[in-house]
Amino acid sequence: MIHPSAVVEQGAVVADDAIIWHFCHIMPQTEIGSGCSLGQNVVMMPGSRLGRGCRVQNNVSLYTGVVCQDDVFLGPSCVFTNVINPRAFISRKHEYKSTLVQQGASIGANATIVCGVTIGAYAMVGAGAVVTRDVADYALVYGSPARQHGWVSRLGHRLELDPVTKEGTCPESGERYRLDPQTSRLMPMRED
Repeated sequence: MIHPSAVVEQGAVVADDAIIWHFCHIMPQTEIGSGCSLGQNVVMMPGSRLGRGCRVQNNVSLYTGVVCQDDVFLGPSCVFTNVINPRAFISRKHEYKSTLVQQGASIGANATIVCGVTIGAYAMVGAGAVVTRDVADYALVYGSPARQHGWVSRLGHRLELDPVTKEGTCPESGERYRLDPQTSRLMPMRED
């Protein structure tokens, strides 16, 4: 479903079941995967991509180099950049930096993502955060600049890790997680 007020330019690759709402502008050389929904006033610049099942809320611009993997949530008016030191009087298109939002990550309303970072799988970026460096898988970050304040499960619930075992359980799914003290990475535990 593409709203009549939306502009989808030739050369954009849009899945048949994608939903594109009012006043969106989808430029050439963009990709929108199956099951995606784009709210009002979303802009996708050439070279930006959405995997399957992404939800993009109102007033989000995905600039060249922004790649979102499957099941990513982008909250209302969150902001991406693609140049570190922009000046109106200097063209720096050759300096664009890529930003990767990995599978299942969520970015809150009005958050700013400075280009060149990776948001890890299933990470959660709080509303209004300013992300200036990479975010680990399953990390909960917020603030300006964004700092890690804990861990979340795949379903987005804050995890309370046991201080000794460094293990925690998602209250909704029952999935168990363990923090590796050697690598400081949170990993789902396999059920044997």
